[in-house]
Amino acid sequence: MPPAAPERPTTVLEVACDESGSEGEKLVRGSTDTFAHASVDVTTVAALETIERVRVEARSPATEVKASVVLRPQNRQLLEWLLGPEGPLLGRAHVHLTDKALHLTGRMLDLLEPSTGSRTRLARQALRLHRGAARRLGSAGWEVVLADFNDLVRARSLEEATASALALRRGLHEVRDLAPGLAGAVPTDADGLLALVARGRGALDPIVPALTEVLRHWGASGRPLWVVHDVQATLTDAAIRTAVGASADGGADRLEGIAFVDSQDDPRVQLADFLAGAARRIASHVLAGQADPGLVALISPYVSPRSTWRGDWPVGDAA
Repeated sequence: MPPAAPERPTTVLEVACDESGSEGEKLVRGSTDTFAHASVDVTTVAALETIERVRVEARSPATEVKASVVLRPQNRQLLEWLLGPEGPLLGRAHVHLTDKALHLTGRMLDLLEPSTGSRTRLARQALRLHRGAARRLGSAGWEVVLADFNDLVRARSLEEATASALALRRGLHEVRDLAPGLAGAVPTDADGLLALVARGRGALDPIVPALTEVLRHWGASGRPLWVVHDVQATLTDAAIRTAVGASADGGADRLEGIAFVDSQDDPRVQLADFLAGAARRIASHVLAGQADPGLVALISPYVSPRSTWRGDWPVGDAA
């Protein structure tokens, strides 16, 4: 990735990004089951006007208006305007959604049984395993297995890794017909466990594929791309290199650089926060079987078809 430059060409496409639901590499048994990453192509003037309207209509005295304000039930009409055809975002924004448990299933397959197959094939395998195991063990039972893998990869000592690996092998044995050989791929020796932990370090955070999607989507314009992102500690240089490397369709070639800002200093990032927060809340309700049809219809045009999601999400391309 080229180094950041203080002056950028006037033809550059500058998009602002923020996320909702980030808990780093803790993907199950956390506070959220869904991760949403939003990117917007709006002017600073339009963003300021939108935020002022939100502040007035929501009667919010806050200096920085957060997504939680527009998600309050009493502000439903404001949220519908924000997402709808009369609002500032439709056709100028994009969302990548991640079902954290499904994402973790895919990372487990990839780390335990590395394959030379395509990412699409791996995603299909993960979806089949995730659905089948949840039916077999129940959603809570499968979450226990995923939590054991999550704990194994994030282990801080060999003792922790050994205990998590033992529990993981037992859990995967219960779904051995759905994933033959997966339980046997869990290391039993110290060297193997430490190697797995090393491979997994930094490989779980869903913000990395989300950033890859930003490059793919906006890079398709053919214009030089500049990304302005809310300060995010997990987007290290290594994580950015991984995201750039995964954008195999050439979108990353147009990346001029990435700048990190405090959201309160950039109103465009605050709009991305609105969209990410709304998308995560709506998607989480879908996972819980409590979907709001009206809001699902409003958010769908923004959602990337490459989201890490189960097949029943009505994804569609944002313009």
